[in-house]
Amino acid sequence: MLDSAQRILKDVFGYDAFRGHQAAIIERVARGGDALVLMPTGGGKSLCYQVPALLRDGLAVVVSPLIALMDDQVATLNELGVEAVALNSTLNLDEQREIAERIRRNEIKALYLAPERLVQPRMLAFLQRLEIALFAIDEAHCVSQWGHDFRPEYLQLGQLAEYFPEVPRIALTATADMRTREEIAQRLHLQDAERFLSSFDRPNIFYRIVPKEQPRKQLLGFLAERKGDAGIVYCLSRKKVDDLAAFLSEQGFPALPYHAGLPSELRAYHQKRFLNEEGLIMVATIAFGMGIDKPNVRFVAHLDLPKSLEAYYQETGRAGRDGLPADAWMAYGLQDVIFLKQMLNNSEGDERHKRVEQHKLDAMLALCEETRCRRQALLAYFDEDLPKPCGHCDICVDGVQTWDATEPARQALSTIYRSGQRYGVGHLVDLLLGRDNDKVRSLGHQHLSVFGMGKALSESEWRTLFRQLVARGLADVDLDGFGGLRLSDSCRPLLRGEVTLELRRELPSKTPKASGGASAASQLVRHDEREKWEALRTLRRKLAEEHGVPPYVIFPDATLLEMLRSQPSTMPEMSRVSGVGARKLERYGEAFLEVLNGTAQEAPRAVADLRHELVTLARAGMTPAQIASQLHCTEKNVYSMLAEAIGKQQLSLEQALDLPEDLLGEIQDAFLDGEGELPQVAQIAEHFDGRVPDGVLYCVRAALQAEFEV
Repeated sequence: MLDSAQRILKDVFGYDAFRGHQAAIIERVARGGDALVLMPTGGGKSLCYQVPALLRDGLAVVVSPLIALMDDQVATLNELGVEAVALNSTLNLDEQREIAERIRRNEIKALYLAPERLVQPRMLAFLQRLEIALFAIDEAHCVSQWGHDFRPEYLQLGQLAEYFPEVPRIALTATADMRTREEIAQRLHLQDAERFLSSFDRPNIFYRIVPKEQPRKQLLGFLAERKGDAGIVYCLSRKKVDDLAAFLSEQGFPALPYHAGLPSELRAYHQKRFLNEEGLIMVATIAFGMGIDKPNVRFVAHLDLPKSLEAYYQETGRAGRDGLPADAWMAYGLQDVIFLKQMLNNSEGDERHKRVEQHKLDAMLALCEETRCRRQALLAYFDEDLPKPCGHCDICVDGVQTWDATEPARQALSTIYRSGQRYGVGHLVDLLLGRDNDKVRSLGHQHLSVFGMGKALSESEWRTLFRQLVARGLADVDLDGFGGLRLSDSCRPLLRGEVTLELRRELPSKTPKASGGASAASQLVRHDEREKWEALRTLRRKLAEEHGVPPYVIFPDATLLEMLRSQPSTMPEMSRVSGVGARKLERYGEAFLEVLNGTAQEAPRAVADLRHELVTLARAGMTPAQIASQLHCTEKNVYSMLAEAIGKQQLSLEQALDLPEDLLGEIQDAFLDGEGELPQVAQIAEHFDGRVPDGVLYCVRAALQAEFEV
């Protein structure tokens, strides 16, 4: 069994060896056993069900919560020569029927479905008439009602055990503490599944957390050395996302906003651009991320505090999925804490649920104020022990200083108490520093015994101290008032002089270096390799455009980097590069060898030939469907190339498409019904409600655009 799995790994996927638990998981599922797999993002989860799917007879059914993730995996498998399809709401009835027919004819190996579609009675009845190889339930933590990604439809997936008792099931997730793992096993009826728990550690990610002072300026300092790198910046509010995306674009960093308040077609368009283009920054709320399979995200930055360590781990885990250097950077302040506590207090749910969420927030705060290795603290939360400091986080690299804050902390707590336990940090600092302003005078607080007693510390030192007191649970936020501070029960021993208090001393801010050193991108390639590296990326981008897939689906950065370092000069040598399987070697090997050997023409021959052939076939009167069959690519790709050829005036619209005159007029009117620039296809598509393929709309728009430019 393992020999066959090894052959598939090399021939199809282009890898020489399995990693971690992959081989054991694959053997378990291929032999018909159930598995519950916990593996960090970038650890190779999809191979754990894709290889058994190819080893077993029948159709592999993969449950995935997001259309973007389905499309990405389907595109990747198709590029590898594996017939895979996604059945989702973007398809019209005819397309769905065609997929069903192909499945009945055993032409499809992997079917991707959303959970709500899988559990429909008609779908279950359809699948029961087929030979099913396995069920893979991806993002299985969505079944947990305690998690931030809870999806009610996942609760119904337990019935697969009843309907398909002989079919192996594998549930996979990157983020699940002990309680969530138990919940997955119970709700999906996987009590007898073998469990495979990989390390949570992502050693290639450098973690840095800084106090929030001037967040935009701090973020620009972080981004300064990351020009050209793809990354994600998380914010809590939609308005902040919109404002920050606009600000970054003005500052020369190409950035797009993403949040639930944007129209769905615009969100989809921004997500597609992020996946397909190099060097874009997505500024987003937590609505963005799950299922983002882009391996070369070089950084994730947080301008607001996540609600839990699970959320932080999952969001930062979207960086560096290719195993190459990446950065997780966060700026946080007391206002973040107050905001999240208020959100929690106002949220729906019983007291037990709120207590759990409060515990999670406390753990997140503890990581921010940590004095030991960040990675040790993060892994400890997930019940994993890292024996020694990692050497690859801000605390390990910069060190941390602590100081005896016992007396200043008592002064701060006393100020909270004597001023009535109802004022925010700004007013409390004014009292400690003895500032005789209007607010202090109007309240008569200049007469308090604490007034002016804190002049030994600066304003920023007091603000840091108050933040740490809240993080330690010694002071709390008055959620019924206006976010003022009050004492908590746990501060009594400190006030009575029974304990001392050591706090972090904030060191002067430095411009953050990527991964503790040079920028992530510049760490990948040396100066003398830069020209050839860019040539490989250019070829990859052009091939990706031809095939209508993201560049990393052609080859990820890690594979390009190995090509650059090993310098293969023949096809057999190219086949030994990790990530180059038989299908990709056949399709792209020669083109990449030409770049490596310095013999490539300005336009890659494979791409130029394909475009030339497409134009010839269209002029000969072939339909897009016939051209797709002739060129062995999808209709979607054909429409994309037709639109490009029309835009370059290599083809007329009439040569490319045979459209009824009234329909053509209706489409043109839809594009021209307004002033200024032509609208995007996504804005027009809903008007036709699936009557016209998007590819046709792209072609008509290209023809109109070409007319305007003449």
